[in-house]
Amino acid sequence: MRKILAIFAFCLLAAAASAGGGFVRVEGKDLVRPDGSKLFITGTNLGNWLNPEGYMFGFKKTNCEWMIDLMLRQMVGPDEAAAFWSAFKDNYITRDDIRFIASTGANTVRLPFNYKLFTDEDYMGLTARQDGFARVDSVVEWCRESGLYLILDMHDCPGGQTGDNIDNGYGYPWLFESEASQRLFVKVWRDIASRYKDEPVILGYELMNEPIAHYFENKDELNAKLEPLYKRAVKAIREVDPNHVILLGGARWNSDFFMFTDWKFDANIMYTCHRYGGPATAEAIKSYIDFRDKTGLPMYMGETGHNTDEWQADLVKVMRDNNIGYTFWPYKKVDNSCMNAVARPEGWDSIVVKFAEADRTTFDDIRRARPSQAEARRVLARYIENIKFANCRPQTGYIKSIGLKAE
Repeated sequence: MRKILAIFAFCLLAAAASAGGGFVRVEGKDLVRPDGSKLFITGTNLGNWLNPEGYMFGFKKTNCEWMIDLMLRQMVGPDEAAAFWSAFKDNYITRDDIRFIASTGANTVRLPFNYKLFTDEDYMGLTARQDGFARVDSVVEWCRESGLYLILDMHDCPGGQTGDNIDNGYGYPWLFESEASQRLFVKVWRDIASRYKDEPVILGYELMNEPIAHYFENKDELNAKLEPLYKRAVKAIREVDPNHVILLGGARWNSDFFMFTDWKFDANIMYTCHRYGGPATAEAIKSYIDFRDKTGLPMYMGETGHNTDEWQADLVKVMRDNNIGYTFWPYKKVDNSCMNAVARPEGWDSIVVKFAEADRTTFDDIRRARPSQAEARRVLARYIENIKFANCRPQTGYIKSIGLKAE
């Protein structure tokens, strides 16, 4: 049955791509397929794959990629750490995962990524010859086969755009203080747009995830810099790519939009919000609905979830009733609260998590906390086995709660 559904979905996407230029576009408050039909986004996020986050491994203190990478190097050495990342990227998301997502009736996946995948900076075990384009090319092909659209989300921007662990930065949104970081931000997006300008599987480009946390005394000054930087990046993208939708998120976890005034500076832009916790009611997301109605442009819930099945089902109804498409967060992580759960291997908590959470301030601390090399390597290898699609556990209740089908 899954194979039949995948073939049918592929035929629909192929037919759509052959009409009207092949690209999803903004039309008023809706997204429209090339054949003129409305696209209401439903799907999931491929989080943790190309932007590792500690909690999805079961870590608390070690909660972003550079901290996880440092921990791995301290525990098993740089060569083994690089080998772990290579195996992780090869196995965490594969063609089988994309086929599974499509079988649930989803139509879109959002792909969070770190900008470093498109530079020669040190990231996930590589320096020169980063593999960002190769990884995205694979997802594009898998989505084409399964009839899914793809949103590219720069989750981690040069310098850090948020000022918290989610941007893999250094505790402040330095992107907005650094001209060099802004130039690199714009360049990476222009490079991505140049490569994928003719690719209809890609729905659009989400320029940055959750910019400008609310912690900072100068947040008003930072907020004022958001729209100008968006305009600068959009201008560079449009020099090479007139086709794709561009998605813009607001400050404070994609929840504030008051800093935007020139809402329609481009003919093919839309806005994206996030919501975690609170009541699952229309009143709770009224500010998003109001901004959508004021601008006359689509609003899309790029992230939500990590709640009870009842809460998620209620929020899905609210979003459907109010024409706000959605991709739940995340597709895969340890334990649960996702579409496909990873089991913690034997020894994961007592060896890997224990070391990740240990005091490693000094070299003496590292030596005292470091586990047996052989044991640590064995547990890491088991984890790699457990993340493979065949060894994950579909979360039936979760899948149904987000408005999708579970077998």
